[in-house]
Amino acid sequence: MSLCPCLGLKHPDFRWAEGQGSKGVMSDATFPEIVPDSEHKGLIGRLPQVPRDLAQLARFDRPIGWWLLFWPCAWGVWLSGAGWQLGLIGWLLLGSIAMRGAGCVYNDIVDADLDRQVARTASRPLASGRIRPRLAWGWLMALCLVGLGVLLQLRWQAQAVALASLALVAAYPFMKRITWWPQLWLGLVFTWGALVGWTQLRSDHWDVLAALYAGSILWVIGYDTIYALQDRDQDALVGIRSSALRLGAKVKPGVALFYGGAVAFWALAIWLLREDWLAVLALIPAALHLGWQAITLDPADPDNPLVRFRSNRTAGLLVAAACFVVGNA
Repeated sequence: MSLCPCLGLKHPDFRWAEGQGSKGVMSDATFPEIVPDSEHKGLIGRLPQVPRDLAQLARFDRPIGWWLLFWPCAWGVWLSGAGWQLGLIGWLLLGSIAMRGAGCVYNDIVDADLDRQVARTASRPLASGRIRPRLAWGWLMALCLVGLGVLLQLRWQAQAVALASLALVAAYPFMKRITWWPQLWLGLVFTWGALVGWTQLRSDHWDVLAALYAGSILWVIGYDTIYALQDRDQDALVGIRSSALRLGAKVKPGVALFYGGAVAFWALAIWLLREDWLAVLALIPAALHLGWQAITLDPADPDNPLVRFRSNRTAGLLVAAACFVVGNA
């Protein structure tokens, strides 16, 4: 499906089969070295079939998803002013990889029937029948055990916050069926790590954390709207709702508005922590990067949205740098 980086990316070299239009199939026969529905070559493709399918199911071949899940964790840690906290950062990174994988498996279990109707996702392990649901559920439990190991490294307050996200995660795959704004729900889920990172280290300044979280949600709505542009025609055919479809011809100003709101809330978080305009200026690199995405976005170019979506790994890094500088100055 078009929603959420955890659900996979279209390789920029893939094209619709000539003459098939929006109901076509992906013409990837000329790219045998590329893992289907993947942005990477080689490593996953060399695995035996079942391990390869399990790796694809968890999207281990697409690191962009866990980077986007991880960066808000780092923002919460570094804006707290507790220094590098490299041990905690390492655990949160591991948790992001494992739980992003678990979320992908869960989404594919729920969405298998829909995935079969979309050319880009029809060859996925569950949708194609290469992996049985029972094995997928077992793989999901294994990934959750890794997440449990990370959870046990946190103090009880942060554990409680982390566990509170499970209801949101469980409901997410169904949002695209009932609302035009599943990206909002994804924002609630995919930036929850900011709450966990902050709560692990502090029990005050909830106004700062609220502003950081609000900005993070708007950031996700912006980048996942860009991501959803890839599948607008297919989504409309099978009845999947998304902000990209809802915004229609206004998708570019819509993305700009969401990104602008994100920067404004992040600036508010910094101001509430330190009433210093120089501190707020630490966001300038991130703001310029997001501005570049919005201004140069071209929904008509099949490669353009994917490039801008993936560049949010850099956007997350720039916000993390600002959080560290402000929090630890």
